[in-house]
Amino acid sequence: MLNAVFATNSSIPCPRSFQFPPPCSRGNRPIRVTAAMNASSPDNLDRFKVEYTPWLIVGLGNPGNKYHGTRHNVGFEMIDQISRAEDVPMNTIQSKALIGIGSIGDVPIVLAKPHAYMNFSGESVAPLASYYQVPLRHILLVYDEMRLPNGVLQLHQKGGYMHHNGVKSVVGHLDGCCEFPRLCIGIGKPPGQMDMKAFLLQKFSSVEQEQIDSALRQGAAAVRTLVLYGFNKSIMRFNLGQKYKYHKV
Repeated sequence: MLNAVFATNSSIPCPRSFQFPPPCSRGNRPIRVTAAMNASSPDNLDRFKVEYTPWLIVGLGNPGNKYHGTRHNVGFEMIDQISRAEDVPMNTIQSKALIGIGSIGDVPIVLAKPHAYMNFSGESVAPLASYYQVPLRHILLVYDEMRLPNGVLQLHQKGGYMHHNGVKSVVGHLDGCCEFPRLCIGIGKPPGQMDMKAFLLQKFSSVEQEQIDSALRQGAAAVRTLVLYGFNKSIMRFNLGQKYKYHKV
C-alpha cells in the first residue's frame, strides 16, 4: 500500500536537468518546487507558477502481442504517444512495470505501463508513486472508457472506478483513495448483445483507429498542458471541445 505523500511548503531552486535521487537520500520528505516565471500560458496570463513536483503518468493495459492494438490497451498506446512526443525512452523495468524517466519542460515525469495485467495494475502504481514521492494529485491514470464515444477524451481531477477493474486495482492499492487525475479515452459501447469482454479485447476498425490515432495526438498535447499548467481553463476548454468534437452544427 502507498503511504500518503504530502507536499511541503518550502521552495528550493530547481535544476534545469532533473534527476530523481534515490529515496534514501531524501528520507520521507517529498520535494516540491514552485517558481513564478514571466511567460505566456494557454490562458494568456503574464505570470504563472510552474510546480516541479514529479508526475507519474500510468497507462493501463495488458502486456503481450495478443493484446496489442485492442480497445482495452489504449492506455498503453497513449503512454507510447507521450513517450515519442516528449522524447522519453521506455527502457526500464521497475515494480512490475515498463517505465521511462524524463521531463515535460522542466517538470520531471515518470511514464509507466504496468506489466502485471490489467486487474493487478495497482501492484505497479502504488510502489512507483511511493518510490518517486509522487503525491496523489500528480498520479495521472490513462485508461479506456466505454461511456465515451470512440476517440473522445476527458481529463478529470478525480473520480471513482465504476466498471473498470484496472482502476479498481489502483484505487485499492492507494488505500481506497480516488483523489487522483484521470485521462479517459473513449472506446464506445459494445454493439447489440456483444459480450463486453470480447468487445474490450477486439481491435479497432480502420475508421475507429483513425479516430483513436487523432485522439492520441490530442491527448499527448493535453497531458503536456496539464503537467505544465495544471487544471486550468485550457483543460476545461479541451474537455468541452472533446465532448462535442463529433457533433455537426
